[in-house]
Amino acid sequence: MKILFAKQTLRTYQRAHNILTSLDPAANPYACISPGSAQPRGTIVVFPGSFNPPTSAHLAMLQQARTFARHQGGCWQVYAALSKYSVDKEAVERMTLLDRVMLLERVLTGQGAHAGIMLLNRGLYVEQGLGIRVAFPRVRRLFFLVGFDKIVQILDPRYYTERDAPLRELFSRAQLLVAPRGANGERELAELLARPENRPFASSIRLLPLAERYREMSSSQIRQNAQSSEIPALARDFIWRTHPYNTPSYPATASPQIDLYAERTRALQELLR
Repeated sequence: MKILFAKQTLRTYQRAHNILTSLDPAANPYACISPGSAQPRGTIVVFPGSFNPPTSAHLAMLQQARTFARHQGGCWQVYAALSKYSVDKEAVERMTLLDRVMLLERVLTGQGAHAGIMLLNRGLYVEQGLGIRVAFPRVRRLFFLVGFDKIVQILDPRYYTERDAPLRELFSRAQLLVAPRGANGERELAELLARPENRPFASSIRLLPLAERYREMSSSQIRQNAQSSEIPALARDFIWRTHPYNTPSYPATASPQIDLYAERTRALQELLR
């Protein structure tokens, strides 16, 4: 099957491919921005995620982050961030990191979200904070936007040999904005931060308001209905054309089906070499 790519599309993919190739997960923590994104300085809010696919909840969280950053005064920017560290998941969880970066860029532009894209080579927040501080010395205040489930994990001692030292290191570089998830909101966050072991870090963690309709939404659920109205139109169109979440089965009595997304990915990789 022959797959064609427009020259402009291929140039755009090549640009993003080159940036992603330069991010080595084994290297020291580092961050960069996609071409066209504002240079980080002043106050920035970074929203790490897989964006697989981007949803209306992601856009709502970015809008709330913009409102928060604007109220801080001075220079500010907001970024959706993807990490090269999770690239190994592509073998079992499509779509590819390259496609997610490109699709997110189109969605943010098309929706007028006024958010940039940041690319990171590490997966831990403490490492990402270091990478951002090293790469962008003009950043004065750094906030990570996380979901409620993530702040519970960050504060859970089961994930550490010794918890407080890495948390002190994280909060020396960044503060956290917590978006409600499900029934967990302002009261639940206050209770979590009131625990004696968490009080030393409470001043670095605050709630970011989010409309209730977005609190139950997740990309994994959305992938089950790839034409959901909760997926921005540009993303729905891309999914409809490329079928990244549909892996054909091959029953013995049927003619083999073409895995359109796999064929497209292989063709693109050949062109980008």
